[in-house]
Amino acid sequence: MSNAVKSQKFNMLFDWFDQGNDGLLTHDDLRAMGDLFAALAAKDDHANATAMRDAFEKWWQLLLAHGDADGDGRISRDEFLTVMEANVTAPEHFEEAVLAIADALMRALDTNGDGVLSHDEYVRMYDALGVPPKHSREAFTRLDRDGNGSISHEEFRQAITEFYLSGDMDAPGNWLIGPIHEPV
Repeated sequence: MSNAVKSQKFNMLFDWFDQGNDGLLTHDDLRAMGDLFAALAAKDDHANATAMRDAFEKWWQLLLAHGDADGDGRISRDEFLTVMEANVTAPEHFEEAVLAIADALMRALDTNGDGVLSHDEYVRMYDALGVPPKHSREAFTRLDRDGNGSISHEEFRQAITEFYLSGDMDAPGNWLIGPIHEPV
């Protein structure tokens, strides 16, 4: 079941990243995702906006180097699923390609420096990223592991890690971009 759960999550991720809606990932798609995330930073927060764009660029380079089996400069769904499992989520790449985005995003959104995201901040963030509020509200409840009404940086990192690495169908992090369903 572990591989089926990851496959389902990576399929959801592919659909989210496919900004051109053409069934292929391109450099433009990953740049658009970087811009989408970077837009969540304040106008004068160049460091975090750049960090998010740079992390998506790193992600694209990993996809291209390890996943573009036919050398056409585009990543098909099958290529994406393979490279996500084998390379992007590998320990030597996960921190700089995935968690770097989460860390910069958390720093950018934590404008008062309290180290947490409130419910409203979380829902607003995911709405801006294209995740419907009905999903992000439920996700917030699941990701607020200590039930204190906010998501700490550590809770956010844990959720990201679960989304990408866990094969557990019931892991709270699976809710990051919407509900997943029991694989058939």
